[in-house]
Amino acid sequence: MPLLDETKLADKAIKRAGYRLKTAGTKLNTKELTALEKHCREIGRTPGEFIRDLILAELGRTENDSGVNDPTLTEVLGVRLLLVNVLRPLAAGQNLSLEAFDKLLDQISTLKHEMAGKLLAEGRK
Repeated sequence: MPLLDETKLADKAIKRAGYRLKTAGTKLNTKELTALEKHCREIGRTPGEFIRDLILAELGRTENDSGVNDPTLTEVLGVRLLLVNVLRPLAAGQNLSLEAFDKLLDQISTLKHEMAGKLLAEGRK
């Protein structure tokens, strides 16, 4: 069994590529640094974690790479879709069956993520 197996070396290189080895820094005055440290203590995170998450969110990347950084936006869009799609038939005097309502909920739970991603992408342009 060779010590330098090419498969093992390739696997290690792929694993190393995900390590965070580079630094991005900024300078703060005393008042700004104090405010940052206070905020990080309040939310229970280190300044490094907090700043990294801010940078990745701004770049449109998150750890799970879902494409949507704000779950609040996704849920608001879901509620809006539900209201529009339920109130329109009711305003027209139509009834909405339970099956149609359940199908609508399933469609909305999928569509809201896609719509939120598109809105965020448009906002970055």
